[in-house]
Amino acid sequence: MISPTSCSNGYRLDPIGHIESDFPDKFGVPRQPGLAPAARATLVLRPPYDDPLAVRGLEAFSHLWLTFVFHQSPERWTPLVRPPRLGGNAKVGVFASRSTHRPNRLGLSLVQLRDVDTRGGVSLLLEGCDLISGTPVLDIKPYLPWVEARSDARAGYAPEPPSPLPVRFSDEAEAALATREDAASLRELIIQVLAQDPRPAYRQGAEERVYGVRLRDVDVRFRAMEASTSTLMEVVAIVPFTGQ
Repeated sequence: MISPTSCSNGYRLDPIGHIESDFPDKFGVPRQPGLAPAARATLVLRPPYDDPLAVRGLEAFSHLWLTFVFHQSPERWTPLVRPPRLGGNAKVGVFASRSTHRPNRLGLSLVQLRDVDTRGGVSLLLEGCDLISGTPVLDIKPYLPWVEARSDARAGYAPEPPSPLPVRFSDEAEAALATREDAASLRELIIQVLAQDPRPAYRQGAEERVYGVRLRDVDVRFRAMEASTSTLMEVVAIVPFTGQ
């Protein structure tokens, strides 16, 4: 959790709460919100912002904008970055990207609001989140589709969402899933995350190797099966995360 900070121009950034999500680590987090609808999260407001009066009427909105801090990204920044959508090779200006390596490390995420819990403070239950656990949230604003969904907008080098890759589970992975109470939702989460190919862009198309991505309390081990014209993501194993 970051502490309140005073900028040289006198502005103060005071986190209003933090995220608890299905993503303990950065690796594997969808690169945009909404790409993994099964991803659950809770925004826990902290005093004095945990007053139920502060969220009165919020339940009338289906989606929210969250302003947050990329707290695990380095404070340094560069004017040019390599967006994954361009293969991790071509460079664009940082302000023409959604890179985490920004001058003030500020992020903006559109999430779905499922419920508002005001029993003993305030917690917002969210879906489709792309934020890791511990992310400091600076502000909440309701999403207004009539002003913020522009059909005539241009999307530059990312005009469409990435095409999802097929995902299959090994017999060992299926057996591990079968022992869990959250098997159905965890399966959906794994499929949605791996379908976006979380490997670094420069590794895509490279030699086969096994990766591990943390989701909830498990380590999902997977590999990409590359063919001449397609890629298949295979879940090799699902094991409890031990911290090693």
